[in-house]
Amino acid sequence: MNSRVEALKGSFESEGLDGFLVSNGINIRYFTGFSGGSKLLVSEQGSETLYVHTINYEAAKECVKGVNVEPVGMKEDVEKKVIERIKSLRLKHLGFDSVEASAYLKLKDGLEGVEIDAMSNLVWSLRKVKDEEELRFLKKAADLTSLGMKRAYEIIEPGLKERELASEIEYAMRRDGSDGVAFDTIVASGFRSSFPHGGCGDREIAEGDVVVVDVGAKYRDYCADLTRTLIVGEPSPRQTDLYNIVLSAQEIAVKKVKADVKAKAVDAAARDLISAKGYGEYFVHSLGHGVGLEVHEPPTLSLKSEETLEAGNVVTVEPGVYVPGFGGVRIEDTVLVKREGAEKLTEAPYILQVR
Repeated sequence: MNSRVEALKGSFESEGLDGFLVSNGINIRYFTGFSGGSKLLVSEQGSETLYVHTINYEAAKECVKGVNVEPVGMKEDVEKKVIERIKSLRLKHLGFDSVEASAYLKLKDGLEGVEIDAMSNLVWSLRKVKDEEELRFLKKAADLTSLGMKRAYEIIEPGLKERELASEIEYAMRRDGSDGVAFDTIVASGFRSSFPHGGCGDREIAEGDVVVVDVGAKYRDYCADLTRTLIVGEPSPRQTDLYNIVLSAQEIAVKKVKADVKAKAVDAAARDLISAKGYGEYFVHSLGHGVGLEVHEPPTLSLKSEETLEAGNVVTVEPGVYVPGFGGVRIEDTVLVKREGAEKLTEAPYILQVR
């Protein structure tokens, strides 16, 4: 029995469904543990089928448990096979997560009399709350990410190029067990630190620079996300003040995180402090986002969010202030929401001056 598939089927009765088609590759990975499937058809009768192109068929048979695996030949049309199976099961109301427009039209044309509805929220309601296996993988990803940041502390110095620092971080994470990076590593120094998504380039880090380092490892396809802001050499009074404001904002927001708290209330806790210090207009993004198989997923910690945090959510808490022409500061951790309070999964120290 596949517990995640069974949890999806548990929502069928309330939604009036008798089947669900999963097409998003990451959702297929969530339900089957396999990356490389084409479609997953779930029915209330208990007949779950993962459709896999022949190039991935042997790997899928080895990996997938509790779900039938059916090959799709090079000359076969996967939508046609799915339609035939839906007809044979006599399904009447099919939910789906997401499909390309062309695939949707094929389904509509081939399934006359079957009601077909987009219901990605059913999948997200499951994916947002991490189970024990997912938490193990997320904690490992967080540990590897923290090791990458440790490497940044060790080697950062004037004259080192941003991309050189990024490559050393990524190598350290990969060497210690990462499956890759959750996103392109950000090393934004000097004036570029005021760009929230500054990437990394050929700029040489200079004495007195603010350097925003944003890194994330992947482990078993699960992501982590960690940002620290470093000063190379003696920080100026304004740099120190800005850093302490952002650090305090993160601390107050993390203390606000727990189950049954509104996501926008956590954002407001950090945003109100930064605004009270005169930097509200320079906090230009949401406080955080969910993390799992994707580095950006629900729930979102933002002023617009209508979500309520649940135990088992994993989110980032990342206030930032970005002053054009001066520099930016962002401090971020990946955090597990618990019934009472929060647990930081990333553990890199908060060190302002590194040389």
